[in-house]
Amino acid sequence: MRIVVLAGGVGGSRFLLGVRAWARAEEAAGRGRHELTAVINTGDDMWLTGLRITPDLDSVLYTLAGVNDTERGWGRAGETERVSAELDAWGVGWPWFTLGDLDLGAHIARSSWLRAGIPLHEVVARMSQRWELGVRLLPATNDEVETRVVTDSGELHFQEWWTRHRAALPARSFRHPGLESARPAPGVLDAIAAADVVLLAPSNPVVSIGPIVAIPGTREALATTTAPVIGVSPIIGGAVVRGMADACLTAIGVETDAAAVALHYGARHPAHGSAPGLLDGWLVDEVDAAGVAPLVATGIRTRAVPLWMRDLDTSAALAAEAIALV
Repeated sequence: MRIVVLAGGVGGSRFLLGVRAWARAEEAAGRGRHELTAVINTGDDMWLTGLRITPDLDSVLYTLAGVNDTERGWGRAGETERVSAELDAWGVGWPWFTLGDLDLGAHIARSSWLRAGIPLHEVVARMSQRWELGVRLLPATNDEVETRVVTDSGELHFQEWWTRHRAALPARSFRHPGLESARPAPGVLDAIAAADVVLLAPSNPVVSIGPIVAIPGTREALATTTAPVIGVSPIIGGAVVRGMADACLTAIGVETDAAAVALHYGARHPAHGSAPGLLDGWLVDEVDAAGVAPLVATGIRTRAVPLWMRDLDTSAALAAEAIALV
């Protein structure tokens, strides 16, 4: 089975661990082999201190490699921060955006390759070769399309709004400069077209999945693929699982609710003649089971299952439920 996962952030990373664990268990049991491809959000990316930083790509890479810092939820395990301290002493960079020394090594390598003219998707492939990931990683685009947040205090890069202000400044809207001329990275459209199933990870719908789908050509590929598109709710019981997705949803007028997020994505084959959306299926947590029937009525096949990814076993069980919904 060819499985494509659209993902970003910690939720996407944990879900990918589960999908990989499920695929390996299936293979070990003699139930076939599975080809896994992850299309990763690049809207968080930026240039900082002369280096190209790719937070979501790095989070997924480190998590799949088993070298991520599980306590902080970002960066490498066993980090030191001497270089960041020295940069701060020179007044360079953002003192509230600390990069570890091992992480900086990755940024330096990436930036060197990019400045040599190597496109981002090839850079990601090079970096992936260092570890046995079991998943092919693709950036959503090779083009620089960053997420900007419009607030009453001015416009900020997403990372400044998210990391420095912890989303406390009310967002009025989100912009993606460069979006109109961007194109999906090589391999993205082909992977979606050839997929047997496409999974939307329980990542932030607005600033993780949203920027991937917004790249011209990607939404069209999702609309025309023969593969079912199955999403997993990042909202459980009216609350975000991790992060501040509620602030992002509020900014676009969507309630922090599992069913509301599903309706935001929309049904690929709507039951009542509304505009086509993205989803064939949707998983909600058992506490949100009351929303199943209304979503089914809109054309989104919905099931209530345990969504909490507490460890590898529960993450793999969630992946199995997503595949079973196909």
